[in-house]
Amino acid sequence: QVQLVESGGGLVQAGGSLRLSCAASGRTFSSYAMGWFRQAPGKVREFVAAISWSGGITYYADSVKGRFTISRDTAKNTVYLQMNSLKPEDTAVYYCATEKRARQRFTRRDDGGSHYWGQGTQVTVSK
Repeated sequence: QVQLVESGGGLVQAGGSLRLSCAASGRTFSSYAMGWFRQAPGKVREFVAAISWSGGITYYADSVKGRFTISRDTAKNTVYLQMNSLKPEDTAVYYCATEKRARQRFTRRDDGGSHYWGQGTQVTVSK
């Protein structure tokens, strides 16, 4: 059974930083692309960042490009999201996700079937 457990969320002032972690278990994650989505109140869940199964390719939403960095530690089955220069509009529940299909490009939208999900971690950025 695939399990994803996020940690690292919290309350931070605008301009600050947080690092989210996602610990994965239940399969060999080195063969699967992983990523992060977020959902703000009243909004749909949106793509934030993704990293290829090999770790060599990363993707970012335009809204976070240059501020957020995704990385993975294959030995620890963990993916990270370093978030710098945080803005109030980054406030959301952040979800870790992994592609269900091995060695495939990460699906950069919540299509209701391509991902396994974590339970989410709250990030709140105050003005």
